[in-house]
Formats: sequence, C-alpha cells, structure tokens
Amino acid sequence: MPGLDIFKSDAFSLASLTDAVLKAPYVPGRLGQLGVFREGGISTTSVILEEKDGIIELIQTGQRGAPPTTLGAQKRRARAFVAHHLAKESTIYADEVQNVRAFGSEDAAVAVQAIVNERLGIMRAMHEATLEHLRISALQGVVLDADGATLLNLFTDFVVTQQTEEFDFGTSPTPGVRAAAVATRRKIEGALGATPVTSIRALCGATFFDALVDSPGLVETVKYQASELLRGDLRAGFSYGGIIWEEYRGSVSGQDFVPAAEAYAYPENTDIFRTYFAPGDFMETVNTLGLPVYAKVAIDQEFQRWAKLHTQSNPLALCKRPDAVIKLTIAA
Repeated sequence: MPGLDIFKSDAFSLASLTDAVLKAPYVPGRLGQLGVFREGGISTTSVILEEKDGIIELIQTGQRGAPPTTLGAQKRRARAFVAHHLAKESTIYADEVQNVRAFGSEDAAVAVQAIVNERLGIMRAMHEATLEHLRISALQGVVLDADGATLLNLFTDFVVTQQTEEFDFGTSPTPGVRAAAVATRRKIEGALGATPVTSIRALCGATFFDALVDSPGLVETVKYQASELLRGDLRAGFSYGGIIWEEYRGSVSGQDFVPAAEAYAYPENTDIFRTYFAPGDFMETVNTLGLPVYAKVAIDQEFQRWAKLHTQSNPLALCKRPDAVIKLTIAA
C-alpha cells in the first residue's frame, strides 16, 4: 500500500518513535512512584559492582614500645551483572490504516500516527509493569522472570542470608507488634552499618496488612491519641513502630508481586537500590547511554502490507544490600 511510505519519514525514525514511547501514557508502579530505585543509563550491556569490606574491630591493649598489631589490605570482590533484554513487537496492517482514512487524503500521516501512538501506549504499559516486577523482586532479593523463573539470586551473588522477622498479631493487647517493628529496624540498621537510616517503609500483602491493622496491640496503642487513623482507609500508608506501613497492590494476571501473607521492610533514601538501562541492540545505539525504552518500525519491503512496531528495554534492577531488606511473616 503506497500510504505506508510515510513510515520512511523522520516522524517514524528510531529517535522520534523512542521519544513518543517515552511520552506515551503508561501504568506507573508503586516503586517507580516512590523513587526507590535510582535510575541511570549505561553504555555497556553489563554492570560490574566492586565490594570492599569495611573492617571495624577493637584494638587489643599492649605494652608501650611493643610492636602494634597490623591492619592488612582490605579484600575486594567484583561481581558482574548482565542487563535483561525485554522486547515486544506489534504489527499494523494496511487494512487498519485503510479503515481510518480516505485513500490519498492529506492527513494520512496523522491517521497512522494515531494508531502508532495507541499501540505504543499499550506496549509502554507492558514494559512499565515488567520493570515494576523486576524491581519488586529485586527488592525481595530474587529477581524473577515473567514465567517465575529465577534470573538473579542476590543473596547468593552477594553471599548473604535473607533476614526475616515474624509478627505475632495475637488475640489480646500486647506490645508484640511494636516490638517486632523495632526488631525489624535494628536488623536493617545492623545490615547497613555506618549508612544512616532516615526512614523505613514496609510494603505489605493484603492479608498481612489486614492482620496488622486489626491487631489488638496496634488498636490499643492508637485508639486514643490517633483514633482518626482507625476510622479511615489505611492502605495508602501510616506510621507505627518507626515504620511506614502500606498495602502494595501490584499484580498482573492475578499474580501478586508481594505475596498476600508477607511484607518487606526496606530503608528509604539510600543508594542500595539501582536500575541500570543498557543500550538497545541497534547499530544506532552502540556504545551510547541506555534509555528506559526504545521503539523502532520495520516495513514490509516486498508488498507494503504491514508495518511492524518494535519496542525494547534492557534494564537491570539490583538491590546491592539484600540483607538490609527484611522479610516479614505472620506467626502461625
């Protein structure tokens, strides 16, 4: 179809389509809204993280004039992580263009652009949901693929053990919930060492959050000095025990990103969460800083019956201190 020649114009170049997909409406994830993961482009397809142990120990007393104990060289470890390649394609057929304009009309480009923008919006939403899934699973310590397969086990990679805290919501007013919250803070502070902890947030599954809100200990504590909390919907977040609690609602196809009976407490305003974007696998993007999403178009060169939209993202979501995120569970 001659009308598909418009895809050869600058309006449908890699740069223009990528700019369009970046501006297209999308479904933002909660971690993106909170800005938990600091973002940045990289010019390679992998990231190397170097870790150097900071050693703090007590100094043994000795006789004046005697040789002091010595401090050896600090050990360094380097770990390489490869960015994930996420690609999606959609085909626009000549019949779709034919149905929205008269043959030979002057506004052919406008009609086709409307179809392209609509399709890009859908594809961008898929990339955003996928990125949110990568980030929330990185926060939990095990990065998962769309089918549930493990892409990265950060506990294994960083040679640490996942820390957990059990919450006993009980049937009578006790300080158990507050004590567990304080214990959670201590575990995070212990994992981070000298890194200051300004605030802690816990993202909760629905079952965990409901049990927390209805727990006798919490109700007894706040019913006098903050009784308005108990009369409203607390899912957007409230502070208790030095932690900001909120229900995390992210899910795709019925799969909850945070399991219903679990919660994950993490330190805010730290540099331990990062999202890196590698460049696309196009000739134009070799050795350039990666962008969150790329878009490109290919045309049926033989008969011009279709134009194929291609979008891709090459993200790497990492939690560099997975032991500083505490998995919270409900006591049996």
